[in-house]
Amino acid sequence: MQSLLDLLLTPIRAIRVRYLPLLLIYFAYGSSVFVAIARDFWVKQELNLSAEDLLALSVWLTVPWTIKMIFGQLVDSVTLFGSNRKVYVYFGAILITLSTLMLIDVVGEHTILSAFSKEHIYILASVIGVVGFVMQDVVADTMSTEVVDRTQSDAEIKKELAMIQVLARLSLGFAIFVMGWLGGELAGIYGYETVYTLSLFIPVLSILGVSFVRLTPVPVSPLNKQVLFGGFAFAVFVVLIGYNNILYSQEIVFIISLGIVLYLLRTLVSDLDAGTIRHIKMAMIVIFVYRAMPSVGPALQWWEIDVLGFDEAFFAKLAMIGGGIALAGMWLSSKFIVDQSISKVLIFLTIIGTILSLPVLGMYYDLHTMLGIDARTVALVDTAIASPFEYIAGVLMLTLVAIYAPEGKKGTWFALMASLMNIALSAGGIFSKYLNKLFVVTREVKAEGMVVVPANYDELGILLWIVILIGLVVPIVTIWKFNPDPNGRTKKRPTSPQA
Repeated sequence: MQSLLDLLLTPIRAIRVRYLPLLLIYFAYGSSVFVAIARDFWVKQELNLSAEDLLALSVWLTVPWTIKMIFGQLVDSVTLFGSNRKVYVYFGAILITLSTLMLIDVVGEHTILSAFSKEHIYILASVIGVVGFVMQDVVADTMSTEVVDRTQSDAEIKKELAMIQVLARLSLGFAIFVMGWLGGELAGIYGYETVYTLSLFIPVLSILGVSFVRLTPVPVSPLNKQVLFGGFAFAVFVVLIGYNNILYSQEIVFIISLGIVLYLLRTLVSDLDAGTIRHIKMAMIVIFVYRAMPSVGPALQWWEIDVLGFDEAFFAKLAMIGGGIALAGMWLSSKFIVDQSISKVLIFLTIIGTILSLPVLGMYYDLHTMLGIDARTVALVDTAIASPFEYIAGVLMLTLVAIYAPEGKKGTWFALMASLMNIALSAGGIFSKYLNKLFVVTREVKAEGMVVVPANYDELGILLWIVILIGLVVPIVTIWKFNPDPNGRTKKRPTSPQA
C-alpha cells in the first residue's frame, strides 16, 4: 500500500514552484486542440477546399516544425528587448492571438476581413498560428533545462531533468485529453464562433507562464550561420521536393534531410570534449533506431475493420481509453523512469512492447475464437495495457536530449534533435512501405458495384511476425552496443558556470 502511495505521490512531490510557469506553457500548447472539432466541422461546412487542397495546406503547416532549428538558433543567439527566451514566447502569443482573431472574424461572418475569401483567411491564419506554437515550443524545450537547480550533483541533475520531461508531458497530455473533449462539447452546444472566442485563453496561459518563470542565467551564444542558413535551405528543399512529382522523392528527402541535420548537429557540438561527443553520438544512434522501427501500416486496420468488424465508434473508444491510461501510466511510472538507467528502461519497454504485440498476432490466427474471447475485449485490454509504454519511451528520448544539451546552444540543440526524431519516423515509414511492397495486403475495392480489387490478408501474418521481430531485436542490440546512459561516460560532462 505504501509503495502504491509513493507511486501516486511521486509527480506531486517532484513538483517545484519554479516548474509551474513552464508547465503552464506546455499546458497552453496542449490546449490548442480545444478548437480542433469546431475547426474540422466548420471547414467541412463552410470552406470550398477539396481534400487535395487541405492536404496541400497540411504540407505548408508542417514546414515550421521542420525548420525548428531556425527558431532554436534565434533563441540561443538573438536577443530582443533584453531577452533571448521570454520575448519569443510573447511573440508566439501575439501570433496565436492574431490567428485566433482572424478566425473569429471569418467564422462569425463579421465584416473586418470581408474583402478576402474565407479560404484565404483560414489558410493565412492557420500558418500564423502554427508559427506561434512552434516558437513557443522551442523556447519551452530550451527552458526545461534551465529551471533545474544546477547546484546539485550530476546524478540529481539527471533525475530532475528526467522528472521535468515527465511533468511537461503530463501537462501537455492532460491538456490534450481534457481540452479536446471540452472544446467538442462546447462546439455542439454554443457554436463554433464561441469556441474560437473562448480559445483566446490559450495565449493568455503562455503569457502568464513565461512572465513568472525563473531560469538559470545562460550566456548568449554567437550566431551559427551554418545552422541558420542550413535550416532555411532545408525548408526550401523540403517544399520543392514535396510539391514536385519526383521519383523516389521520399527517399531523397530522407537521405538529404538526415545528412543536413547530422552535419548541423556535428557543428553544434564540435567544441565539446571527445568523451562527451562520443556519448552524444551514442545517444543519437539509440534515439534514431528506436524511433525508426517499422510498423505494419494501414493493412492492420483494414483487417480489423473487414474481419474483426471494428467500426469508427470503437476506434474512437480505443483512442480515448489509450489517451487516458497513457496519462495515468506516465503518472504512476514517473518514479521508475527517473530512478533507473535509461538504457535498462528502454530495453524493458522494447520487451514489453513486443509482448503486447502478441494479442493482435494471436487474433490473426483466430486464437481468441478458440479461447471464447471477443475480439473487441482483447483489443480494449491490449490498448489499455500498451498505451502508457509508448508515451514513456517518448519521455526517455526527450530526457536523453535534455541531458546532453550543450550550454548556450540548448534551443538549437532541442530543435535539431526534434528534426532528427522526425526524420527517424520518416525512416520507419519508408521501411514499412517496402515491407508492404514485399508482403502485399489488399482491402476490397469496388467500382460501380463490382469488386475490382479483392481483399487479401493472407500475408498479413508474416508481415506481423517480421515487424514484431525487428522491433524486438534491432533496438535491444543497438541499446546494448551504444549504451546512451550518462553514467557510462569515460569523462565527466562539464558543468555549467552556475553549478
